[in-house]
Amino acid sequence: MNILVTGGAGYIGSHTCVALLEAGHQVTVIDNLCNSNADVLTRVQALTGRSLRFVHGDIRSRDDLARAFAGGIGAVIHFAALKAVGESCAQPLAYFDNNISGTIMLMQAMQAAGVERLVFSSSATVYGQPDHVPVKEDAPLRVTNPYGRTKLVMEDLIRDWCASRPELSAVLLRYFNPVGAHPSGQIGEDPRGIPNNLMPYIAQVASGQRERLHVFGNDYPTPDGTGIRDYLHVMDLADAHVKALDYATTHTGCEAFNLGTGQGHSVLELVRAFEHASGRKIPCTITQRRPGDVAEIWANPARAMQVLGWAAQYDLAAMCADTWRWQRDNPTGYA
Repeated sequence: MNILVTGGAGYIGSHTCVALLEAGHQVTVIDNLCNSNADVLTRVQALTGRSLRFVHGDIRSRDDLARAFAGGIGAVIHFAALKAVGESCAQPLAYFDNNISGTIMLMQAMQAAGVERLVFSSSATVYGQPDHVPVKEDAPLRVTNPYGRTKLVMEDLIRDWCASRPELSAVLLRYFNPVGAHPSGQIGEDPRGIPNNLMPYIAQVASGQRERLHVFGNDYPTPDGTGIRDYLHVMDLADAHVKALDYATTHTGCEAFNLGTGQGHSVLELVRAFEHASGRKIPCTITQRRPGDVAEIWANPARAMQVLGWAAQYDLAAMCADTWRWQRDNPTGYA
């Protein structure tokens, strides 16, 4: 199929483009490059030996979407969204406009083009503070920040759209904590400014770009006092999108799946693993907890295995080694 990948120049989108091309699909990317760099698509094509089509555009623009859908699209994988929790608290209207309005425009364009299959990039943030871990898909959905709210609203919109027509199919993929990079070191996470996520921040400390890591709280009710998360290699995540796409081609309706390893690691565990992978010391300073952070959360990914035939393959050591290779070989990202 020709797959339209919204936000395909981003971190997860670009790795998924590699997986799609290697699986034999054609790929069309639409991205406004507000948080990404078109150079990554050149590297994706070099890695796979296959070409893709790039539309520099915004999913909130009917004209840009018309250009993206021209020539025929078989299914959509929807990544395009703003994704920083702190920024969403400071700029909620920008997040509502980009994430929610963009998704409505995209589904309208899909309907006009007769495209019936959608794989959506959701997030474990829809669970908020969970009552129990590991978290299953039937856990209560409740959010603690505007970013999480947009993901939950986007899920609801997609669910309602699917319910309106029996031939429609959507898969909602709730990611836990994506990390890592392509094993080649050619593509990886390239945050603009100060990284919002832990792994790229650690990598920049290891490379000397930042002085030290600030650990937000060491008084949580966890074995070492630091927060515990379920870290998932981006290559496993990319593979899940290909499997979700396969599922969407043979099933109708809307279904949600957790994507994680099913194992939690603390901040200090991640630091030690990265020190081992890089051979560099990661200086740390303990600071106050961040508002809204939960003590621990990790996935129960059993449903993805049972229904999609997917399971994570990469362990924490590989996540750190691949991140370090990317950081070491590309200290300024795609610049």
